Amino acid sequence: MIQRIQSLWLLLAAACTIATFKISFFSGNRLNETTNTKEWVEFVATNNTIVLILTVLVAVAALVAIFMFKDRKRQMLIGIATGIASIALLFAYLTEEQKFTEARVDLTSIVHFAIPLLIGLAIRAIYRDEKLVKSADRIR
Repeated sequence: MIQRIQSLWLLLAAACTIATFKISFFSGNRLNETTNTKEWVEFVATNNTIVLILTVLVAVAALVAIFMFKDRKRQMLIGIATGIASIALLFAYLTEEQKFTEARVDLTSIVHFAIPLLIGLAIRAIYRDEKLVKSADRIR
């Protein structure tokens, strides 16, 4: 399970996704409708329902994909779906940024951008494993 490189990539992706509950993607001033004043907000995954749901989905899917090591085709399918969900998560962050009057992307957003990269590396490793097994089956 952990001896395969894709398990490490998926574990790192899940850890980065869980870290986004505390690490901000961007911060800025948001206009408060009730008092009509600006308030400083550091936007994390728990600030919006859609972002929260996508974050939990990506973290759980990455962890589930680790334990699908016996069925590489299904593991790759879950990895691709997780990669698409992580890209959708980035778009959700960027659309939320548009709702701020003044916003700047934080340096810690690197963690958010690393998630699709790590999932892509895991998919690549799963594909290589599948290719290796097929070539070994052909030799038998």
